[in-house]
Amino acid sequence: MKTKSIISVIVNGAMGKMGSTVISAVDKSDDMKIVGAVDVKSKKNEINLPYSGDVIEIKSSFTDLLDEIKPNVVVDFTNGNVANEIFIESIRRGISVVSGSTGLSDKNLTEISSLATKSKIGCLHASNFAIGAVLLMHLASIASPYFDYIDLVESHHEMKIDAPSGTAISIAKAIAKYKGKKFESNDTLEETLKGTRGGIYEGVNIHSARIPGRVARHEVVFGGPGQTLTILHDSINRESFMPGVLMGIRKVIIADRLIVGLDDLLDLK
Repeated sequence: MKTKSIISVIVNGAMGKMGSTVISAVDKSDDMKIVGAVDVKSKKNEINLPYSGDVIEIKSSFTDLLDEIKPNVVVDFTNGNVANEIFIESIRRGISVVSGSTGLSDKNLTEISSLATKSKIGCLHASNFAIGAVLLMHLASIASPYFDYIDLVESHHEMKIDAPSGTAISIAKAIAKYKGKKFESNDTLEETLKGTRGGIYEGVNIHSARIPGRVARHEVVFGGPGQTLTILHDSINRESFMPGVLMGIRKVIIADRLIVGLDDLLDLK
């Protein structure tokens, strides 16, 4: 009888809200195993996993842990600067990466893509792992040629450090690409409070809200003569991202390049 292959995983940013949720989801999965964790804030040497009860090592240094353990996949939810280093160091060691960290520049992604292709290492970077949010982006892209006005409203929890969200930027870029030209964006005669109309990307007015109680919401509103079309996605909790994360882990170990966006894995491109 053939033994089922288990995917070994390290989580970077393990003590963060997303990192801890990833640990629970992977630990609960029957085809994956958490073999280590990293968090710069960690003062512990070990942590107990929530479902299996296993005890794993946690370090504050990513490279120190990789010197001891070589997993199949590193999952990273930190920030752009850290994620860039995680990608490069992991690929050089022959390890795949799944990252949802925002803040990576186009230059970063180009360099990571080149290194991944050269090394034939599968990696994934996605601004959002909620399948519903990816479908929103796809559906909004389909609708974009039929409208000339659009507002994009995103709201997140009060601790989110960047605005607009990486997902909002991805949505705006995707919509603008399918539109093929700039949307109309009217200039008000008087803006009594500066910034009220939000930021603008190719005519897409983007508005950001930061408020306790919210996890992630993205709302696309198209406007035309006598009508509006609204497409809305809400992530009620961080578990909404886990099916996408687990799918990403399973896909990168058989890939040989950098994949940008979950839409590629869902065959939406």
